[in-house]
Amino acid sequence: MNIPFSPPDISESEINAVADALRSGWITTGPRTKQLEKEIAAYVGTERAVCLNSQTACAEMALRVLGIGEGDEVIVPAYTYTATASVVCHVGAKLIMVDTQKDSLEMDYDALEKAITEKTKAVIPVDLAGIPCDYDRVFAIVEKKKPLFRPANRIQEAIGRIAVCADTAHAFGAERLGKMAGSIADFSSFSFHAVKNFTTAEGGALTWNTIPGIDNEEIYRKLQLLSLHGQNKDALAKTKLGSWEYDIAGTWYKCNMTDIAAAIGLAQMERYPAMLARRKQIIEAYDAAFRPLGVETLPHYTETHRSSGHLYITRVPGADADARSEMITKMAEQGVACNVHYKPLPMHTAYKNLGFDIKDYPNAYAQFLNEITLPLHTCLTDEEVAYVIESYRKVLGAR
Repeated sequence: MNIPFSPPDISESEINAVADALRSGWITTGPRTKQLEKEIAAYVGTERAVCLNSQTACAEMALRVLGIGEGDEVIVPAYTYTATASVVCHVGAKLIMVDTQKDSLEMDYDALEKAITEKTKAVIPVDLAGIPCDYDRVFAIVEKKKPLFRPANRIQEAIGRIAVCADTAHAFGAERLGKMAGSIADFSSFSFHAVKNFTTAEGGALTWNTIPGIDNEEIYRKLQLLSLHGQNKDALAKTKLGSWEYDIAGTWYKCNMTDIAAAIGLAQMERYPAMLARRKQIIEAYDAAFRPLGVETLPHYTETHRSSGHLYITRVPGADADARSEMITKMAEQGVACNVHYKPLPMHTAYKNLGFDIKDYPNAYAQFLNEITLPLHTCLTDEEVAYVIESYRKVLGAR
């Protein structure tokens, strides 16, 4: 067999939806993008959502709406993908990293609390693999640290504390204590990249909770300005009779979602409940096979949370980096593509150049050292799932 790691699940529904968009004459931001925004907001339980061209754009625009920039600090976990941290650098703020907990992929909340200063304006927790963080703990910390908080704009002042800007790139469809990811943190940024559960090929969505004293339409309009050159009308608004006139309110960015991408998303929305259910089936099959062998896996479904089932992360006790690489190679020889999630940020050149050293993040390094991610996607058949299980058992047994 040849089992790819994470192909997009595209059906005739998505293909037909894209064809319809192309025929419609609207191929940039238009009615389909606006409809997808409405459906996403309804799905996660917020009043508004904005669809942009990536999760990275969404996360950066959230920081910009909050007025975060030079002189400010933003705290992120060391165990994540670069997009979590790079947006902090994009806005000119100082990047602060904290380690994970021992034997966990969640950030060390004690370290988070200690890292907060008068300059801290936001924390970016990450719902890694689609499993929601302990937001109760995060919010308790930022509430406790209120006396240190110094707001720099109206929205920061209205929130009244450090903002929680969740990286929910993996978590579309996840929930914690009955609340959907996207409606838990102050701001949440989803990824709809091709490898994600829910895809628009490239794209993402930003959602936010209502802030007392701040009109959601004000935030939405600001996000439209930030993501469309600072232009006060999008192409759809300018097509109304006599509505050619527009203004450029700022020299901002171009990161809008197209209607072609949104058409894929609208078709995916119809299929998504079944896709999540299928991921759960695969995870349960993997757990039943690997946990008795001593392989450490993540708790995707518990009494407190339901994961989106984005990644099947395993850790092989006793394996080092060389053994891990050998195991991935052996899986590839059997036709099964595996991956590693993630190489901690302080191990990358860009973050080394910023002064970060992996020696300061021993728990993150220990998590990385023996981590192997198995294929988990809705294109897998039952036969292929069984083959992945059989292949991994062989590799584990050969150690």
